[in-house]
Amino acid sequence: MPQSPHFFDTLLHLMRLLRRSYDARAEAVGLTLSRARALTTLSRMDGATQSELAAALDIEAPTLKRQIDALEGAGFVERRPAEGDARKNALFLTMRGRDNEIVEFTHRMRADLIAGIPPADLAVAQSVMDRIAANIARLDRE
Repeated sequence: MPQSPHFFDTLLHLMRLLRRSYDARAEAVGLTLSRARALTTLSRMDGATQSELAAALDIEAPTLKRQIDALEGAGFVERRPAEGDARKNALFLTMRGRDNEIVEFTHRMRADLIAGIPPADLAVAQSVMDRIAANIARLDRE
């Protein structure tokens, strides 16, 4: 099977560029790529516990805690006691977290990143990334 170290180097470089670019543009609205991802995911599951959100993001709870602390401090998210279990907190978007400016920013950024790339090419790229993710999951099970 042919090896392609250049492909993986490019993929890692792309992720660093994406994070740096996103963070620079998102600073004006008080977000980072990781925080925006948590905010976007929470918008689809408002009222989730921290462990549920961490599972949906596929990250460790302590990592998410730092992000939620920052989002809460910036007024994007609030913690409330979870119904039925006072030991847990449910996470909710605040009015600022629901602000259309943030949603529009995220949509605009995503659109700008794929501008000029034909849908068929995007579909192939998605298929390749899905396969790599499946291979990683398989290796982790072994």
